[in-house]
Amino acid sequence: MNNAKALTFGFQHLLAMYTGAILVPLIIGYGIGMTPEQITYLVAIDLFMCGVATILQVWRGKFIGIGLPVVLGCTFTAVPAIISIGNGAGIAAIYGAIIASGIIVVLISGFFGKIVKFFPPVVTGSVVTIIGISLLSTAVTNIGGGDATAEGFASGQNLFLAFLTLAIIILVYRCTTGFMRAIAILAGMLTGTVAALFMGIVDFQPVKDAGWFHMVQPFYFGMPEFHLEPIITMTLIAIVSLVESTGVYYALSDITKKPLNEKDLARGYRSEGIASVIGGIFNAFPYTTYSQNVGLVKMTGVTERKVIYMTGFLLIILGFLPKFAALTQIIPTPVLGAAMVAMFGLVITQGMQMLAPEINKSMENALIVACAIGLGVGVSVVPGLFASLPDMLETLFSNGIVTGATTAIVLNIVFNMIGKKK
Repeated sequence: MNNAKALTFGFQHLLAMYTGAILVPLIIGYGIGMTPEQITYLVAIDLFMCGVATILQVWRGKFIGIGLPVVLGCTFTAVPAIISIGNGAGIAAIYGAIIASGIIVVLISGFFGKIVKFFPPVVTGSVVTIIGISLLSTAVTNIGGGDATAEGFASGQNLFLAFLTLAIIILVYRCTTGFMRAIAILAGMLTGTVAALFMGIVDFQPVKDAGWFHMVQPFYFGMPEFHLEPIITMTLIAIVSLVESTGVYYALSDITKKPLNEKDLARGYRSEGIASVIGGIFNAFPYTTYSQNVGLVKMTGVTERKVIYMTGFLLIILGFLPKFAALTQIIPTPVLGAAMVAMFGLVITQGMQMLAPEINKSMENALIVACAIGLGVGVSVVPGLFASLPDMLETLFSNGIVTGATTAIVLNIVFNMIGKKK
């Protein structure tokens, strides 16, 4: 394949993952109260690191790289945890936890296949579902305008923009196939933003203030801090991400007709861990495989790694262009909220797809899911439930993801791993 064709296919992959890549830094930036300048940097560095993480994974070396046409992006499963850590322990604790969890992933990469039995679909599906549900309140608040105490919250204008965006997403998804369906959310966001432009409520000031070029900078938001509870939370999320990535690896292996062995998987896990460590150093996020790009590989039949290298290099270039990153901030909050409802709803359905066959297997699995999701979501709604526990435990279990994951792991051991079921 010549370079022009590879660049075209690479740009198509970029478009397919772009919505997810920009939504994560936007949601986190607004969620922890960053300034427009800080959010611009966050989006830019995230695009840069998506490119770096992708190249680390596509390249097949002795130590890292699965060597398959896989695109990496920031994982949505980490969003509620990162916002919670940022608002609780501070932004420095976010990056300390990301770096530490990345190091842990690198350390366990060689034998992760042996401990993955503790994270079957009944556990990972529960965690993914809890994460999706916990994100919805942020999405719905953004539909109303972002600030529930503001005078214009849930105004007709905000609701019109949100439901117009959602309608376009549904329409594109219903009426198209293949690549267009893959960018349905991006199409909805563009339509909503254009409508807001005609309504005169788009603010271009962040774009005007941003420069044309900047250098990436390690520890842009300060030196990391390492606290136990955030590290445990991010490590649990990283493990769930590894389980999901394993499925993507095998899907691509089947598409490309390249069988995988334990050493291949270890290199893939190691790449994700190293990408998270580098992401933490440059104040980005944990990275995981993007399944929408797997669908694109299957649809086009193009499996050459050269195409994905092009995607990675394009993402790195965008990371040096803050004015381009600032363009994401002109998206009105209700439009962003509508896109979030669709994206987070898909996270929930992904969890449900993982859980449905497991629940049908046995009533024990149904009880595991019921208790894990019930406690995980319940603690998110009532975070003071464990206030009477010792400080460390109270801090740990006030996090719904940790509570739900711990419940699912323990109950799975009790019902499915100890002794024989009657």
